[in-house]
Amino acid sequence: MANTVFCKKFQKELEGLERAPLPGAKGQDILANVSKQAWMEWQNLQTMIINEKHLNLMQPDARKYLMEQMDKFFNNEEVDRLQGYVSPDDIQEL
Repeated sequence: MANTVFCKKFQKELEGLERAPLPGAKGQDILANVSKQAWMEWQNLQTMIINEKHLNLMQPDARKYLMEQMDKFFNNEEVDRLQGYVSPDDIQEL
């Protein structure tokens, strides 16, 4: 049976990750407090952010920026908007 966590993104019990997605304390915090669903949504957003902002993850500032955006995402704070991106929810409203 899959483990469950109280997901801080969705504020309810959901299926958790199988292992920590990052090393160290940050990875353990994500494992304990972020659902599989929230992690998959973050991965999609992370890819868009990296591509849109042309981030070079070899640069410490780019990695720091991405981690800040990840923390905002999981804490339901506003993340940087991507230029020209229209979410599927916005399309349905048109």
